[in-house]
Amino acid sequence: MSSKMHSYASCGSQIMSRADVLAQHTETPGMLTRTYLSPAHHSAAAQLAEWMCAAGMSVRRDVAGNVIGRYEGLEPNAPALLTGSHFDTVRNAGKHDGNLGILLPLACVAQWHAEGRRFPFAIEIIGFAEEEGVRFKATLLGSRAAAGTFDMAVLDNLDDNGLSMREVMTASGFHPAGLAKAAYDPTQVLAFVEVHIEQGPVLLNEDLALGVVTAISGATRYMVEVEGLAGHAGTSPMGMRRDAAMAAAETGLYIEQRCQDIPGLVGTVGQFNVPNGAANVVPGKAVFSIDIRAEQDAIREQAVADVLAQIERIAARRKVQFKLRKTHEAPSVPCAPWLQQQLAQSIAHCDQRLRYLPSGAGHDAMAMAALCDVAMLFVRCGNGGISHHPDEIMTAEDAALAAQAFSHFVEHFISRREA
Repeated sequence: MSSKMHSYASCGSQIMSRADVLAQHTETPGMLTRTYLSPAHHSAAAQLAEWMCAAGMSVRRDVAGNVIGRYEGLEPNAPALLTGSHFDTVRNAGKHDGNLGILLPLACVAQWHAEGRRFPFAIEIIGFAEEEGVRFKATLLGSRAAAGTFDMAVLDNLDDNGLSMREVMTASGFHPAGLAKAAYDPTQVLAFVEVHIEQGPVLLNEDLALGVVTAISGATRYMVEVEGLAGHAGTSPMGMRRDAAMAAAETGLYIEQRCQDIPGLVGTVGQFNVPNGAANVVPGKAVFSIDIRAEQDAIREQAVADVLAQIERIAARRKVQFKLRKTHEAPSVPCAPWLQQQLAQSIAHCDQRLRYLPSGAGHDAMAMAALCDVAMLFVRCGNGGISHHPDEIMTAEDAALAAQAFSHFVEHFISRREA
């Protein structure tokens, strides 16, 4: 093995071992849960800062709680290539979602520091403090602050203990009124590139370690209540029923059928409830969720329109009422073609077959797109692609390949200003 390949293998091993260490910073013994500004979150931030310092980076923590390490360029105060991901987690999480996108570039920077290597630009690794939205039911807090799009209204959101985000930030030594100071100056940013596990099975099923993300899918979500008429299961004739649950079920089956065979389009009914239901009662009420996503907004919007039209037909035929509340609407975020091209070249340099694919999950890159051009490098995960779960896994070999590709990308990076 060449010394260069040995260094990438060392990076892979370091990434995996540090993921294990970071997973020890948890609110719940025996499982990984790390929510925004909890004691475990603060201790994880301190651990990241320690590793960044050891890699030759200057480290700061901004007013949103993001941990930012800067590896200076050949000239001081040079514009920066940004990378990173989030270090908060969902409840009972896996070890690699978010964390990989911090630990992998950190391992690469440590190698460059050991070699005394600098670039015409600075490199900044951002450990985004919050992406998942678990504690305060608001997502992408860290990246929105960095991008200058933080919604100050969410400071009044409450956690499960009745504490507002504003109160918790203040108690942690952060000053919510100064959140605008966390925003980057766009003139000092070249691009943002996020490394992330795929959180799906596409790369795994095609026996590929790496992929280039084309876009982060847009999403539309609704919560739906169906009002029918409750009745006795034995005495309500089938043809006279106004069954709310069956109207909801028919809608779900239509969503599945409508989104079935269109690449990049997915539709999900993830919540389905019959309040106060009983085995011997025709349901008078049902509540369910709708989540429709697609790489292209026009495809998603047409699917949503078709679902809404079908709901009207089901309501009329079954004599029930649907009440829809839109809970989320986000357009797709395309990854910049010029960055995709450079990532593709780096994957080819690693002798890997090229695969382009969209991301159906949301990421910090979505928020950072308001600041600069963005790109994403996906890394294969195992166990059928499961994520947001303790069974989420990846291999040191894939981490090493991703480190090799990311290193090549940075070492040969051509900014749009130079192109």
